[in-house]
Amino acid sequence: MKLHSTSTQHYQTVTAYHDDAVEINAVRFDYNLIVMPEVAPVQWKVASFDALTPEDFAQIDVAKPDVVILGTGRRQRFIHPRLTASLTDHRIGVECMDSQAACRTYNILMAEGRRVALALLFD
Repeated sequence: MKLHSTSTQHYQTVTAYHDDAVEINAVRFDYNLIVMPEVAPVQWKVASFDALTPEDFAQIDVAKPDVVILGTGRRQRFIHPRLTASLTDHRIGVECMDSQAACRTYNILMAEGRRVALALLFD
């Protein structure tokens, strides 16, 4: 079988997901994290889902993605729109889903060439 390399090999790709960690290009991260295709993952210094503030999303706003996929841990939780007002004011979409679904969605959008940010919270 002839194999072809994918065009996503030089991007930050989710290669595995665990309840308490994620692997980006086979490197394990066990803390809250922001991932974008062309930038090395960075720690997202958020204490918990319930402690999110509008300032926490300012770090993402600076990168100007088209859409933010927020992984809220083991279960899907929805954030109050006031928390992401700065993103929506700049026409940046925000989608909330459990972290496993967020990782899959990020990989799909990234492979399509979208400017997507993955913001992951672990329980």
